[in-house]
Amino acid sequence: MKFPALFKPLQVGPYKLAHRVAMAPLTRMRAERENFAPRPLNAEYYGQRATKGGLIIAEASPVLSHGRGNPATPGIYSEAQIAGWRKVVDAVHAKGGIIFLQLWHVGRVSHSSYHGGQLPVSASATPRALETAEVKDVVEAFRQGAKNALAAGFDGVEIHGANGYLLEQFLQSRSNQRSDQYGGSIENRARLLLEVTQAAIDVWGANRVGVRLSPHGIANDSGEPDPMPLYTHVVKALDKLGLAYLHFIEPRSSGAGRADVNWQNVPSAMVLFRPLYSGVLMTAGGFTGESANAAIAEGHADIIAFGRIFISNPDLPRRLQHDYPITPYNRATFYGGEEKGYTDYPAYDELTPA
Repeated sequence: MKFPALFKPLQVGPYKLAHRVAMAPLTRMRAERENFAPRPLNAEYYGQRATKGGLIIAEASPVLSHGRGNPATPGIYSEAQIAGWRKVVDAVHAKGGIIFLQLWHVGRVSHSSYHGGQLPVSASATPRALETAEVKDVVEAFRQGAKNALAAGFDGVEIHGANGYLLEQFLQSRSNQRSDQYGGSIENRARLLLEVTQAAIDVWGANRVGVRLSPHGIANDSGEPDPMPLYTHVVKALDKLGLAYLHFIEPRSSGAGRADVNWQNVPSAMVLFRPLYSGVLMTAGGFTGESANAAIAEGHADIIAFGRIFISNPDLPRRLQHDYPITPYNRATFYGGEEKGYTDYPAYDELTPA
């Protein structure tokens, strides 16, 4: 076996992973366009990528209607969406896989056309600042989203605190100029993320909740001038909670899938924050089999989440395990559409029939 560290079992909360190759949460914009519910095509896609004892983090799903910012992204706030996700979960479980759902609110990264003409919301007036009472409503929306994910049969949830979306808009000083208990100091700016995380824990228990962060990310006009003080506080606070895992996006992937970015001379999140976090650490961002195996072997991370090459290689864990060739991805088919670039990538065995 070429990458032995990647294929050592690992306990994550109540689940025993057979390997360390996770599928990262990937927005694909292929849900029903009218009710934003997952459909049979989505179940086929996730089922193709499920492996026995393998972890999939399903794509970011808004916890309420005005938390969305893209067409055809599945939600987790209606009965139709719960029912659609249940079929996805069933397809993954049929293969023996484990699947978490990423809970999402895009905040200012939206448009009034998604909200019946109402302005998108954020930490501050870009374009509209949430009132303090409305912030509490956001926490409750994440709590209900966590309950809905439980009803859909997921194995856990991941809180999306990265990529310039609402929770990161509250975290970072560039986007948060509030003067209430959610703004100003690092402790105040971190409050919403921690309250949302606790709300999910109240539903699931800590060992079935993960959190995703991008300390050096620049997606969606994000970026803390000096990330270390803020994220040191956040990571230490999360470490006390006993989460299933903490999930970083490495700087090389900070463009959030829209484009490759220049990440040279930017420090690695997993290397910086591994000493501060005692639980399971996952990281993602442009890894190859070689770099992923090295990250685990050197103790910097416990799980590597793969995104783009998992799109084009539905059997990615098996390909890495046996050192089979990796099919290149086609960025033009990442978002929207139907089967092309979604469910039509063959497994290696289909490329080389016996």
